[in-house]
Amino acid sequence: MPRRRHWLLLSLLVLLLVGYWLLPIRGSIVLGDAVPTSGWPQIWTEPAVPRPGEPLTVYVRDTAPWTDVALLVGAHLVARDSTYDPGADPWTWRWHTTLPAASAAITFYHSCSTGCIQRGQQIFGPSPTHPPALRQPTKLGAVFANPDRDWHNQAAWTVDLTLSVRADAADWGIDALAERVAQAHASGLRVLVRVVYDFGQSLPPAGDEVALSRYLAYCARLARDARLRDVYGYIIGGGFNSAGENSQAPEQPTTPVWVARVLVGAGLPATRSDNVVQQMHAIAPSVRVLVGPVRPWLNDQDGTLPDALDQPWLNYFNTLVAELDATIRAKSAAGIPLAAPDGFALNAFGRPEALPDQPGREPASDLRRPEWGAAQAGFRVYRDWLRIINRYPATSGAPAFISAANTYTPDTQIVPLQNYPVGWLTAALDEINAEPQVQALCWFVDLPFGETWQEWSLAAPQGNLYAAAAEFDQLLQR
Repeated sequence: MPRRRHWLLLSLLVLLLVGYWLLPIRGSIVLGDAVPTSGWPQIWTEPAVPRPGEPLTVYVRDTAPWTDVALLVGAHLVARDSTYDPGADPWTWRWHTTLPAASAAITFYHSCSTGCIQRGQQIFGPSPTHPPALRQPTKLGAVFANPDRDWHNQAAWTVDLTLSVRADAADWGIDALAERVAQAHASGLRVLVRVVYDFGQSLPPAGDEVALSRYLAYCARLARDARLRDVYGYIIGGGFNSAGENSQAPEQPTTPVWVARVLVGAGLPATRSDNVVQQMHAIAPSVRVLVGPVRPWLNDQDGTLPDALDQPWLNYFNTLVAELDATIRAKSAAGIPLAAPDGFALNAFGRPEALPDQPGREPASDLRRPEWGAAQAGFRVYRDWLRIINRYPATSGAPAFISAANTYTPDTQIVPLQNYPVGWLTAALDEINAEPQVQALCWFVDLPFGETWQEWSLAAPQGNLYAAAAEFDQLLQR
C-alpha cells in the first residue's frame, strides 16, 4: 500500500508540472539590450483583442522609470499620453492609437534622447506562418521614394534626409526619420539616409569644433537608435564644394581637408577616434558610412591636389579622396581597423539638350565642353568620380551609390518637367547595370514634399515627368 501511495504522489507531481507549463502565458515578448526582470515589460491593450482600424489604448508597465520612452505601432510612431501619470515602482505609460493591420507589432523603446533602445515588443493576432518572400534586388530607386507606390516586388532604393541641428523637428528630426524608415522597410525598400548639419550647411563649418562635436553626437545617436536598424547606409553630408552648402558660414567653407577630418580624422593623430566613421562603426559595426557626393561642374571651390583633367570639382574630389586614403592607411599602420568609409555617394546629372537628335541616349554618351577639356559634361560624370576613387589604394573598388540623378544641370537650369526625354531613365539604368561598382541609381525626386520639388517629382508628375514616371514604373517590372 505505501508503495502504491508513493507512485500516486509521484504521478500527481508530474501532472502538476506538465499542467503548469501548458498554462497560457500572458503575451509579453521582451527584446533589446537591457535584461529585464522576468515578465517585464508588460504590454496590454484596451480592448484586449484589438482590431485593425479601431481605436486602441496601449499600456506599458515596467520596473524602471525610463526617460524619453517611445512606442512604434506597425510602422507609425505614436505620441504618448502625457496626461497619464506613470506612477512609480512599477511605472506605467499610455498611448492612444489604432492598430494598422492584423499581426502588427507594438514596440516599446526607452532612452530615445541618445538613441532609442528597444525594451519590449508585443504582437497581437496570429504570427506569420512563413517568412516574407524575398524581393528582387534592383539598382533603381529615388530620393524620398513613395512607400505606397507599387514596387512590383522589387527591393529598390530610397534616399532620405535628416538634419543634426533639427533633431527634434517635425519633418527632419530623428522621430520623423524613424517613421519613414519603418514605412520604407515595410515596402521592401533599401534605405540610404543623408545626414547634414542644417539647411544650407552640409557639414559643420570648417574649424568649428563645437558644431562638429554636436554633429558627431547626432551621428552616434543615429547608429545607436534601434528604430533605424534597417537603414542600409548613412551618407555624410554632400555638395561640400557648393557655396549653397556653405551659406551659414561662407568664410569657413568645407574644404576637402575639413571633410576628411569630419569623416575619418584627417590631420589628427592616428589614435584619435573623434570622427564619424570610427564613432558609428564602434557603436554599430554593421553600419555603412558613405562619403557624401561632390557636385559636378561647379567652380565655387577647388582642390590643392589637381586631378589629371584639372577641373575645380574634380580637383576638389581628388584632394578629398587623397586625404581619406592617407588617413586610412595611417590608421591601418597603427593597427586600427574599421576606420575607412564603406563607400561613396555620387551625383550624376544628365544634359539631354546636348543631343538634340537622340536626347534619351544621353546617359550612354561621352559629352564634352571646350571649357572643361576632357572632363565628362553629362551623366557619365560618374565615370570621372569612379576613376578618382579607384586611383587610391584605400578606396579602390569601394561601392558607389548614385544618390541623385535627373536631367537638371545648374548651368542650364532647365527642370525635368520641361526637358525629360523618353528613354533617358532606361538608358541611365542600362549604363549603371553595366558598371558593377555602382550599386544604386536614384532619381531626384519621387515625393515632392509640398511644392518644393514639384518640377522634379515622379509621384506628382507634370509635363514631361508623366513620361518619366511611366518609364520608372516599367523599369521596375523588367
